[in-house]
Amino acid sequence: MISTVYTGSLNGLDAHKVVVEVDMSAGLPGLTIVGLPDTGVNESKERIKAAIKNSGFVFPLKKVVINLAPADLRKEGTGFDLPLCVGILLASESLAPTPFLEKTCFIGEVSLEGSLRRINGALSMALMAKQEGFTAIVVPEENVLEASLVDGVEVYGLRHLNELPVLFLHPPSFLKPVDRAGLMAAATQPQPITVDFSHIKGQEAAKRALEITAAGGHNMLMLGPPGSGKSMLAKALPGILPPLSFNEVLEVSRIYSVAGLLPHEKGQFQTSLIRQRPFRAPHHSASKAGLTGGGTHPKPGEITLAHRGVLFLDEFVEFPRNVLEVMRQPLEDGVITISRAQQNITFPAKFMLLAALNPCPCGYAGDTIKQCSCSDVQIARYLQKLSGPLLDRIDIHIEVPRLKESELLNTDHSAPSATSAEIRERVIQARQIQAQRFESLDIHCNAEMTPQQIKQFCELDSAGQGLMQKAIQRMHLSARTFDRILRMSRTIADLAQSPQLQASHIAEALQYRSIDKLYRLQKGAQQLAG
Repeated sequence: MISTVYTGSLNGLDAHKVVVEVDMSAGLPGLTIVGLPDTGVNESKERIKAAIKNSGFVFPLKKVVINLAPADLRKEGTGFDLPLCVGILLASESLAPTPFLEKTCFIGEVSLEGSLRRINGALSMALMAKQEGFTAIVVPEENVLEASLVDGVEVYGLRHLNELPVLFLHPPSFLKPVDRAGLMAAATQPQPITVDFSHIKGQEAAKRALEITAAGGHNMLMLGPPGSGKSMLAKALPGILPPLSFNEVLEVSRIYSVAGLLPHEKGQFQTSLIRQRPFRAPHHSASKAGLTGGGTHPKPGEITLAHRGVLFLDEFVEFPRNVLEVMRQPLEDGVITISRAQQNITFPAKFMLLAALNPCPCGYAGDTIKQCSCSDVQIARYLQKLSGPLLDRIDIHIEVPRLKESELLNTDHSAPSATSAEIRERVIQARQIQAQRFESLDIHCNAEMTPQQIKQFCELDSAGQGLMQKAIQRMHLSARTFDRILRMSRTIADLAQSPQLQASHIAEALQYRSIDKLYRLQKGAQQLAG
């Protein structure tokens, strides 16, 4: 007898429909799986035998051949355990086929005693089920809330294989109703503030630059001596970011689900998805594959894990040059493609890059108080990793200088700094303006605008054109830098709630592209290298 069960296989972030065909015939007892299974799927043979036996069923003493179609798609993971068990039980007539099977997708890992364990990628599987026209999906109970984020597919949670007969006879008893309105409301709550901007002494220029970064989704580089507050400013950035929309929650949660990093705790929705914008801060010893993703079966790297959030690279030039250079294409295109002999996989990579570095190995080049102990050759080698094309893709370059005595002791009696909550309100208002502007377009913020959209939404008046003309002549702006300055100007105008770009907005944007110290040090490094 032949039985047919439907499931899915992960390929990158996407899941593809897989048909499990089980044939049972007379002959020497044995179990064979064909259809390009990987080692993990092949190893499931003994596991499903024990699971079926320990769940009160009888494993058939016949020749069992299982085909996973399409045969040219590599199958990987432990999520095939449940559909393989269901297929064998149907073929051996331990379960009776029902109409429920025709529009249902099965996925799950089984233990030796028959209970179901959570799997990675349940959200991608549920999206695949909806796209392929399935009306239901059966998953381990621990994956129910994750899979329920997809509207239009009924999710059935299973604890043990011995529940299959009841599921087939009365599916509604395993249906797990989910309050989607409640999920959406919980998912879009503002991010908790861990480091408040008002608690950071001084550095008002850097705080303003971070506000622009958060409002427009721009990239930013901070240059300054040790102890000036660069890391503290970076840690404060998540507190002013706008909340994720529900669609963005789906995007980010899907990535973390496939990577196996989705936090989970049985019965707790808030641990079943990513509700806050990611903030990834890998150590400078991270490898190229760790940053971009990869492996025999490619998994998302730090760049993709920071999608819709922030990738903070502290000690920027301590990263190997080849690791930094791989970010050039993702920063420009918002995606990263990993090519292998068998397949090409594209991961999303729309993130804000926040980088921090010292001006030299000791950190005090150009400092007015502490003398630098580095030689010109050491500084040259230190800054060689900062290529022009990479810097050209970073919108904001800001210097974070040493704090003054009055700032450290709070004796300057200046106006108190704005709190993170106040800044976040301004950022959210600017993002709402952008959401209305890009309502019919597939972009979320100003940093994602194409050249054609820049021409449409960043029109310059005569004063602005004159200012940009002088900037092109004096700063030798490239075409990419020109576009990035206009995107940044548009964000500054949005923060001011101005529908038109003004010369003051462009002037502020231009000042974030000229760190004299950085360019002077780089020029000296290039001369020594030459």
